[in-house]
Amino acid sequence: MVRRANESYPLNHSTFTSLGLPANILGALDKAGFKTPTAIQAKAIPPQLQRRDILGIAQTGSGKTAAFGLPILAGIAELTGRPNPMTTRALILAPTRELAVQIDEVLHKLGGTRLSTVLVLGGTSRNAQIQKIAKGVDVVIATPGRLVDLLDDKKLRLNETRWLVLDEADRMLDMGFIHPVRKIAAAIGPRRQTALFSATMAKEVAELAAGLLNDPVRVEAQPPATTVGTIEQRVILSGSKQKREELNKLLADPALQRVIIFSRTKHGADRVAKNLAVDGHEAAAIHGNKSQNARQAALKGFASGAVRILVATDIAARGIDVPNITHVINYELPDDAENYVHRIGRTGRNGASGVAITLCDGTERAKLRDVERLIRRTLPVSGEIKEPVATQPKAKVPHRGQGPKPEGGRPNAQRPQRNAGRHFSGAKKAAIAGQRQGGKPQRSRQKQRVTA
Repeated sequence: MVRRANESYPLNHSTFTSLGLPANILGALDKAGFKTPTAIQAKAIPPQLQRRDILGIAQTGSGKTAAFGLPILAGIAELTGRPNPMTTRALILAPTRELAVQIDEVLHKLGGTRLSTVLVLGGTSRNAQIQKIAKGVDVVIATPGRLVDLLDDKKLRLNETRWLVLDEADRMLDMGFIHPVRKIAAAIGPRRQTALFSATMAKEVAELAAGLLNDPVRVEAQPPATTVGTIEQRVILSGSKQKREELNKLLADPALQRVIIFSRTKHGADRVAKNLAVDGHEAAAIHGNKSQNARQAALKGFASGAVRILVATDIAARGIDVPNITHVINYELPDDAENYVHRIGRTGRNGASGVAITLCDGTERAKLRDVERLIRRTLPVSGEIKEPVATQPKAKVPHRGQGPKPEGGRPNAQRPQRNAGRHFSGAKKAAIAGQRQGGKPQRSRQKQRVTA
């Protein structure tokens, strides 16, 4: 049975002190500048401190990292001694490298230098990860694929792991990590305390939660799509070949101070970033084909303001939590309408204003309708789709049976000798002869269907 937080736990937590966190954690929060808990923190932390499993529905930027991280830090603070070699006390799974890195940064900000963590990610040194794990660590933050590799090679033991967190579980399922996640959970065993967080509660997420969580408390930061209503959204119709021009017009406005541009594919993201550079804009691209160092450098430049524009794919952007993003531009609409909501949720956070602009060509009209159905509103549209003007072809003799048909006559009857001197098969000769005698050439039914 899934129990909602408001059935058993009060929700009037206006301070971190009222959540029941230990003094050392409260001191770290105050030092880090955290004054009041967010909605998801106020709902999720108390039941976890009482060793309950959590099913959390929350978007990126809602404070969910601290919502599951603070109870883990509080629990680790109660333990004595060091973790045993090749073990970890807590395991946090994330779908992307960027999200894993951000989780690690938040935990160190709240847990201090005494906290030992290791990032287990593809694209980074495997030997360095193994060396850290060999000593025993407090927390492993990992992507599922690389972690399974270490388990298979017996470089990590999870039999002493007490806490398991699945962050952005819906995205992990989208990326095909269902079997690795289940394998990892089975390696830990049923006595673990588990927290599962997801931006959406799709059927697949509910099924995963049912198999992994034990009598969980369900917490939800806000009703779905509430943030969408606080963001100014508009659509610019544009032919696919005119999108580059429209994008440059938008970026000429100094109000677009920090911008994320979304492309549907990795190749598309690279192409947009390259065009922006040619057009004189500071831009960087992130996607799955980029190395970990390149992705981190791009994010660092964007977060610091050195780079004004970040071009991203949906998967690479999940988990990016950069403040003060003024605009989101959909260079291409996503195949899944829910990803539109995730995209534009990067702006307009914490009461700030935000703008989402979509460049839509003729092939994307159906995707736009899907988005409008999901968010239950019609988006304002401007512009028009300008089709390329076709050049006039050079005048040439029409083929037989084509061109205008003179009234009362047959096509091209004025040029009965046009085939003289040419060589044809017997069937073609018969057809031409029949036409010269006033008859019509016989066409096969297959040919009639093709030309109809």
